[in-house]
Amino acid sequence: MDERSLLFHIGPIWFDGTIILMTLLTCIIIFAVVFICTRNLQMKPKGKQNFIEWAIDFVRGVASSQLPKREVRNYDFYAFVLFLFIFVANELGLITKIVIHDDLTLWKSPTADPVVTLGMAFMVILLTHFFGVKKMGTKEYLVNSYLRPVGIVLPIKLLEEFTNVITLGLRLYGNIFAGEVLLGLIASMVNNLGWLSLPLAVPLEMIWIGFSLFIGAIQAYVFVILAMVFLDNKIEEE
Repeated sequence: MDERSLLFHIGPIWFDGTIILMTLLTCIIIFAVVFICTRNLQMKPKGKQNFIEWAIDFVRGVASSQLPKREVRNYDFYAFVLFLFIFVANELGLITKIVIHDDLTLWKSPTADPVVTLGMAFMVILLTHFFGVKKMGTKEYLVNSYLRPVGIVLPIKLLEEFTNVITLGLRLYGNIFAGEVLLGLIASMVNNLGWLSLPLAVPLEMIWIGFSLFIGAIQAYVFVILAMVFLDNKIEEE
């Protein structure tokens, strides 16, 4: 099944409407969850406040495992937002799909598109440079990042910047896209074989959805871990 996205253009520039809609939905879900969970905060948390505090503590633990203790408070909110966005974006298309006539896809994970994941990876790498320059100053940052311990490592360091973007983005894309493809194949099996395939297709679909949800959470965790590793390399002296 060759799925198509909802495309539109403004002048000569084309946009993927499906990805834009799903990205907006991801942001709305995150805002709604955080807004609801942080209303009427109490000194003795319970219910929804417990959930949001647990999530913050979890991501703070992820950041503290890679960053120096004195730096965690400076970047834990950044890690929290990054984790929430990737987690929700991963899970959207792994729960269900909406495909209308001519295989037009209206519902999918934003992170099942390589442009989105590579764009996010590029943003993460740019932010590591920004935070490094902000902390050390431009000259000291460039020397620390590219000329230490010896200047001969400069070509390797420059190549590393490129490979970090590629590996960070494609790892996330590959895992989420593969999950959606298999869900689509199971659904197409029902369309092709009819109701006789339901006893096999339904358990397979449920098992793969559960596994995909787990993979989506793991990929959000891995993405944030690697983002913190790259950040630590830029803000700590060689």
